[in-house]
Amino acid sequence: MILALSKFSSVRIGDPEKVDRILNAMRKAGPNTVQVISDFDMTLTRFAFNGKRCPTCHNILDNSKLISEECKEQLKELLNTYYPIEIDSTRSVEDKLPFMVEWWTKAHNLMVQQKIKKDLLATAVKESDAMLRDGYKGLFDHLKEQNIPLLVFSAGIGDVLEEVIRQAGVFYPNVKVISNYMDFDETGTLQAFKGELIHTYNKREGALLNTGLFEELNDRHNVLLMGDSLGDLNMADGVQNMDNILKIGYLNDKVDAWMETYLNSYDIVLVKDETMEVPNAILHYITGSQ
Repeated sequence: MILALSKFSSVRIGDPEKVDRILNAMRKAGPNTVQVISDFDMTLTRFAFNGKRCPTCHNILDNSKLISEECKEQLKELLNTYYPIEIDSTRSVEDKLPFMVEWWTKAHNLMVQQKIKKDLLATAVKESDAMLRDGYKGLFDHLKEQNIPLLVFSAGIGDVLEEVIRQAGVFYPNVKVISNYMDFDETGTLQAFKGELIHTYNKREGALLNTGLFEELNDRHNVLLMGDSLGDLNMADGVQNMDNILKIGYLNDKVDAWMETYLNSYDIVLVKDETMEVPNAILHYITGSQ
């Protein structure tokens, strides 16, 4: 399998023997022991298309007609203030945490003030440039056929994220989303956000401990994890009695600056790869259907 992966020009592997060992163990255990945990923005979705950045869940709303020009400016100011902190390699995660909470809380409060209508979200998604990565249908279809759960953890907006997957025609029953969800009043107007805030650095399966979904995952001790940031590495925290985990990281930007860190953090690093070709190849190998 390692030889097959080396044919993809985007693939970088720090420890091929470790990856080979994990892949063979997961293949031997079989698909009914596997769960896939993935980030959404810039992992399941494209980072760029034809040289232009693609929007995140938040961007879809930021760029839509549902947000006033004044609010767009305020959201941009928040991005310019907090994004440099999020990607600052000299700061620890603990140092970044309060800033991430501040950022998301302020952004969500601004959106609530816009009195966004639920029935207009689908149009905002349809008119956006959001795109799932090439080969997404093969990934979603294969997971559905093999009855493998796909858990999508996102610091984005669950309502928008679900709409992207729905409009792509792949929102199957095995897909579960853990994200920030909007709370609409009886008129369908946004009045708040539900539940605990999920940001870049607190996405993890531990959040499922008290849900029915967690019971479904009890026997799935082999994890395929996909992300694009260092915060995504913790998404499998809370998986009970984990046997194996294979971490695939999309390195979309600032490749030279982040390559060493990503190689030390992820088992497989995909450099400026806008496709699902490698995850698809790996899944077909694990499930014995290649």
